[in-house]
Amino acid sequence: MTEVINKYETVMVIDMDKTEEETQAILEKIQNLIAKNGEVEKVDVWGMRKLAYAINFKNEGFYTLIKFSAKPEFPSELDRIYRITDGVIRSIIVRRDELPQE
Repeated sequence: MTEVINKYETVMVIDMDKTEEETQAILEKIQNLIAKNGEVEKVDVWGMRKLAYAINFKNEGFYTLIKFSAKPEFPSELDRIYRITDGVIRSIIVRRDELPQE
């Protein structure tokens, strides 16, 4: 039986109160977790951006987009890690559907 691997992308927003070293440590932790459970395809660091609305009285956050492929069970574990990681104020994980080739 073939192993099911899906493509995903995740965006996380890190609290701007974290130092540059703490922000890098969070990014490395998440990237290593994804690499351990799948394959990191692309990391796009958007940097500091203004939030659409205040979160915990903060108006800015450090955004990062990661595209990866993994088994269908992994996104729920990644979401759990996001929720318990100090410094991650928002995150989203979305399954990417590839467009058919013509």
